[in-house]
Amino acid sequence: MSAAIRNLEPNRVWNNFADLNAVPRASKKEERVIAFMVAFGKNLGLDVVIDPVQNVIIKKPATKGMENRKTIVMQSHLDMVHQKNNDTVFDFDTEGIKMYVDGDWVRADGTTLGADNGLGVASIMSILESTDIPHPAIEALFTIDEETGMTGAIGLQAGYLTGEILLNLDTEDDDEIGVGCAGGVDVTATKKYSGASVPANSTSYKITVKGLQGGHSGMDIIKGLGNANKMMNRILFALDSQIQVAEIDGGSLRNAIPRESNAIVTTQNTSEFKSAFDKISAEIQNEYNTTEEKLEITFSDSETPKNVLSNTDQTALINAVYGAHNGVFRMSPDIEDLVETSNNIARVIVKDGTIKVGCLTRSSVESGKWDMAYTLQSTFKLGGFDVEFGGNYPGWKPNPSSAILKVMRKIYEDMFDEKPNILACHAGLECGILGTHYPEMDMISFGPTIKGAHSPDERACISSTQKYWKYLLEILANIPERA
Repeated sequence: MSAAIRNLEPNRVWNNFADLNAVPRASKKEERVIAFMVAFGKNLGLDVVIDPVQNVIIKKPATKGMENRKTIVMQSHLDMVHQKNNDTVFDFDTEGIKMYVDGDWVRADGTTLGADNGLGVASIMSILESTDIPHPAIEALFTIDEETGMTGAIGLQAGYLTGEILLNLDTEDDDEIGVGCAGGVDVTATKKYSGASVPANSTSYKITVKGLQGGHSGMDIIKGLGNANKMMNRILFALDSQIQVAEIDGGSLRNAIPRESNAIVTTQNTSEFKSAFDKISAEIQNEYNTTEEKLEITFSDSETPKNVLSNTDQTALINAVYGAHNGVFRMSPDIEDLVETSNNIARVIVKDGTIKVGCLTRSSVESGKWDMAYTLQSTFKLGGFDVEFGGNYPGWKPNPSSAILKVMRKIYEDMFDEKPNILACHAGLECGILGTHYPEMDMISFGPTIKGAHSPDERACISSTQKYWKYLLEILANIPERA
């Protein structure tokens, strides 16, 4: 299935991408891809360094005639989001991604593709192994764990890099040049419960919400897509007087808009349950019939659970999740169409005596990020939850006087006879964190067009990758000389 990918152009990029995608590389499970990248660099005879947090740095000298140009850092992250459709049989720990060509797109068979940020990694690999591409001295920085905490970027210490320019290859529209991004913080609310006995003469059901698009909780949050956790909670709210909640398992990763949620409930009045269920599910389907055409809301028979939430705990949970903000919180007043602050209710788990709700709050304004986080904290504390903040990382403030931005803007206009979109994005790029370690480094972000990142609908545009590759080569050939 993946063999056809190797025949695409640019050939060297797609071949490296196929090699990379054969290696399992979940966040926090990057041992194999780190070993893969170390072996790649050493086989080329290049200087390879592994820093204390397991970032991989590969250094390559400038090609002949480019020795006086500024050293550049080419940076991408090694990990990828592991998501699959509910009916897809696939083991991310042992299997390589199964890819196929669909017109002008490369897709995966029922799983995430890993183009985020695998195409960036493959591009850097292609430059490192090349013998015919002019470029200045390169420090290739492959970071770990970008998708679940950016711990690689956070842990990178000063002194490992000497480059004056950083090219981050992690933007997902080929006509965009990224000059800023949002920071983020995880907000996690937990509450212990002892459980109550299942009421006598109860019938048990499994409620399922599935078929939502999902997507990147930063880049796609502006689209108003359905969040399975909020939908499930709305259903439970409508059924509250007819049910007792036993379990909930909704969402998956903090940075992915939840696509699915399942809940086990019991009821003593099946007819009222079914009537209320039909009413609320029809309302939700009607509201989302434009944006979520594949949405399914169903219930089926279930085994009787061991216990259920008490009425007090159930009310606290449902009210807290209902009151917790999800989606866009504030648009930027300074940059048109940019989401400034948002929240994603990413994970809801009720099981084994613990209720846990995980959120990812983002903002390009530090005070706005904390305003949203404190809003969530206050909401959950009203329900008796304990709230913790974690995974805090800064945003990347745009630099309008960036020298590399001027170079890249002119190259883009000359090559494609149009102006690029120069913007900040509502996603967590590593540039903001790397800038705290290397404050004098001139940073920019760009990449090929990728759609549906963080979901099984992820796809990479073939013609866009060709455009981006030509653009990248021209940028490398025109890096300014050292002052």
